[in-house]
Order: sequence, then structure tokens, then C-alpha cells
Amino acid sequence: MMEKLQRFGGAMFTPVLLFAFNGILLAFSIAMQSELILGTLASEGTFWSNIWSIVEAGGWTIFNNMEILFVIGLPIGLANKASARAALASFVVYMTWNNFIAGILGIWGSNFGVDYSQTVGGISGLKEIGGVKTLDTNLIGALAIAGLTVWIHNHYFEKKLPEWLGVFQGTSMVVIIGFFTTLILAFLTVWIWPPIQDLISQAQGFMAGSGSIGVGLYVFLERILIPTGLHHFIYQPFEYGPAVVEGGLVPYWMEHLNEIASTSGNLRDIIPEAGFGFHNVSKVFAPIGIGTAFIVTAKPENRKKTFALVLPTALTAIMAGITEPFEFTFLFLAPQLFAVHALLAALLSFTLYSLGVSAVIGGGLLSNISYFIVPMASNHLNAVLLFFGVGLVFSVIYFFIFRFAILKWNIKTPGREDTGEAKMFKKADYREKRAKEKNKESHDQGSSDNDPTADLDPNAQKAIHFLEGLGGGNNITNINNCATRLRVSVADESLVAEDGFFKQYGAHGLVKNGKALQVIVGLDVPQVREYFENEVAKQKD
Repeated sequence: MMEKLQRFGGAMFTPVLLFAFNGILLAFSIAMQSELILGTLASEGTFWSNIWSIVEAGGWTIFNNMEILFVIGLPIGLANKASARAALASFVVYMTWNNFIAGILGIWGSNFGVDYSQTVGGISGLKEIGGVKTLDTNLIGALAIAGLTVWIHNHYFEKKLPEWLGVFQGTSMVVIIGFFTTLILAFLTVWIWPPIQDLISQAQGFMAGSGSIGVGLYVFLERILIPTGLHHFIYQPFEYGPAVVEGGLVPYWMEHLNEIASTSGNLRDIIPEAGFGFHNVSKVFAPIGIGTAFIVTAKPENRKKTFALVLPTALTAIMAGITEPFEFTFLFLAPQLFAVHALLAALLSFTLYSLGVSAVIGGGLLSNISYFIVPMASNHLNAVLLFFGVGLVFSVIYFFIFRFAILKWNIKTPGREDTGEAKMFKKADYREKRAKEKNKESHDQGSSDNDPTADLDPNAQKAIHFLEGLGGGNNITNINNCATRLRVSVADESLVAEDGFFKQYGAHGLVKNGKALQVIVGLDVPQVREYFENEVAKQKD
């Protein structure tokens, strides 16, 4: 069950990757129409304002169609085969379900407590999705129908029919089964969803009123669940779902950005719900303290090498919010430090919220410039200064705690390796180990000159070597990925190489959980997965 949840959570991240650019662009274009920032140049009706309003309209594309993006994106990560066809089927089945709901409400809406004549939005409980006026089931409905369609696809896509019925097999069969299934589900939905909407509304009020403790607990759970891959289930209902505001915090923040920025007073009083956008705050400040601790505690002869290793990963974390190379380094070596990190991240958010700062914070400094810093600098400069002031204080706290722990328990962080378990294995070492296990003649391919992948694309090289380290194509039973991790399931975990082998070929590490494994690849993981899947298919053929 855990493996399935991890796979589902990773697949949810596929459409989320599209939000980063549009989010930054949208926030920037909204800021460019703010008279607080640009004065009369941004007045309504000016050429400047009109141009940026057009840019803003394009930026809303992703957020106005989130349900459809998840419906299409989920099968890409979850389908066992022919994922593009699964995505097509998922879209058709989802829209069929919404059309059924629209038809039912148009005839019997009052019987289910829904006034279908109302305008979409507000308290109506209705939304227009793909041109269809339907119940606003938010991401919950999209994920449920996409998950159902993937299940049908995985079980029936390859079902062979008699030749005279051949036109109905493959994707057609998936859609046909989905048609009759969603007809039943549509009646169930119009019956049970309106009461669920009321419960969600009550939950939103509870979460918004939970104060600093609620914000801190939320951030702690999101950080501590990262190793399991289940953190997607924590933050996505807040950022893009109805957990705290209808439609998700990120779209809500964008939609009201100029209004929030121009309203005087405490940000926490203006928009208390935005405290649940704080799970990204530690991504900007934790790498500063952790990275400095790694460098300072490295052996003197390794300090320059450690600096060269830490600097790019720290900058990536600070600017783009990709912190996994840091987090998984000390997760591998000292899990207790990861718990400390989660606690410090929660305490940082708790402190900021207690001091009156409440904002949707982007995944890194680049997004924060447009999401928060520039829009709020004019009327809420105190919040911006608190963000940096408190954040840098916590960078110092991170440094001293991590430095103390590394030296106290002699943790083999980068630059402190000596011999034994912390060593980096070479390809020749791994081949020798495998040869002894299988009682075959060993052969040395440790030199890059003898590497048959040397002329290939770097991502193709990684894919081939990672597959080798995972025991070959016939050992792979499932493939998936999230933002930075290649997630696979294997038939025999004893064939999997040690963590050092994967680092030798560009990975940041390997996470093992029985037969479920995660290779920490980095932001190139979608490209690596593509090559990886092709190589697995070749070897299985």
C-alpha cells in the first residue's frame, strides 16, 4: 500500500511542474499592473497596463484548468503502458463524467439541493470545466476519475476482442467501460458531494483559525514525510485544492495579489489562510546554514572540493527550491538530523506567522521575488524584512546545530569520508562484487575510455548505468518519477547496487524501502526516465 501511495504521490507532481513558470510569470505580470509599484504608469487603460493584462491572461491558463491538467498528467506517471493513450482516455472519461453531472443537475438539481441556475463560483458550488457547467469537485474529483481511468487502462487496454469487434478494443474499450462506470458515479456524486462541500467549507474555517500552531504542524508534517514521498498529499490540497480556501491557495493568492498588497495592516489579519503557504520558507534559508556546516566541518584537504560540491546544490535550493540533495544527504547519514530539519522548518514558519507575516511563499528566491518580495515591498515592507531577518537567523541556527551534530557524532557528511561504508564505489568495484556473487569471470570496465555509453546523451548515460545498478531490465516491475526522483520497484532487491554506485554516475543517492527504490536524480529526472523506460523495454524484449 505504501508503495502505491508513493507512486500516486509522485505522479501528482507531473502537472505541478508546469506551475512554476506560470506562477512566476503571473505574479510578475500582476505586480506590473500595480500602481503601488509603478505609479500612474500602471493605471488602468494605459498601454503598459493593457500589455501586462494580456500577459496575465495567458498566465492564468494553467491555474484555470488545473483539474484537466491533473486528469491528463496523472496517467503519464501511473499507466503501466501506453501512457499517452491513457491520458487521452482519462480526459474523455473525466469530461463524460462532468457532462453526466451537468445533465442530472439540469433536470433534477433541486432534488439534490443544488440550484443549477446559479452563476458558477462563489457559494454556488458550481464550476465551469472544459466548457461544462458542473459541480466543483476540485482536484478530488479530477484525481478520483483519473485514478479510476488508469486502473481500467492497466487492466483492459490490452484485452483482445474478436476481430469483428476489434474497433472497440484498446483505448476505445477503456473509454466504453469508463462511460458506464461514470454514469453511475455521476448520480452518486450529485447525491454525496454537496454535503461534502459543506464539510470542506467548515474545515476551511477551522484550518484558517488554527493559528501559529496549525501552521507549524502543517509544515512539520510536510517536511517529515519527504522521505516517504507522501508529502505531496500534505501540501497539494492546500496549494491547489480546497483544504483552506476554495480553488487552492496559490490561485487565490495570485487572483488577490494587488488587493492584498494595497491593503494596509498586518498580513496575518488580511489573509490568515496564507500561513499554509509557508512550507517552502525553509528552502530559502536552510541550505545556507546546512551547506556552511558541511564546508566548515570538512577535512582541511577536502574543503575546496566540498565547497565546489555544496555551492551549486545550495544555489539550486535557494533560487529554485530544490532541496533534496541536501535533505537526502543527511537523511542517509544521520536520520535524526532530518527530524531536526523538519522541526526547525516548522519553528521558522511558526515564528514568522506569530510575528504577523502571512503569504504564499514560492519554492525558491526566484519565485519569491514575484510572488512576495516585489508586490509587498511598497505597503508591507515590514513583512519582507521579517521574512529575511527571521530566515537568516534560522540559517545561523541551522549552522550551529548541524555543525555540533556532525562533530559530536562524527557524521560522514561530504568532505569527511575516510574508509568503509562512506566510500564512493567505482564501477569496477561493483562489477567485481557482482561477478563474485554470480560466479562469473570478472572484467574491468571502470575506465570511461571503455564505457560504451561515453558518446551518448548524458541523461541516456545515467539511465543505462542506473538500470545496471538496479539489476537490469528484467528486474524492473514499475517505473515512476516525481520532481527529482526516479522511483522504481524491483523483483529482487538483492541485485541492486550500493548507494555509491549510483553517485558514481551522477545520482545524489539511493533510497531503499524493500523492493521500492528511489534514485535521486535531480531536475533531469523526466528525461532520464524516458531513456530508462526505453532501455528497460529493450532488455525485456
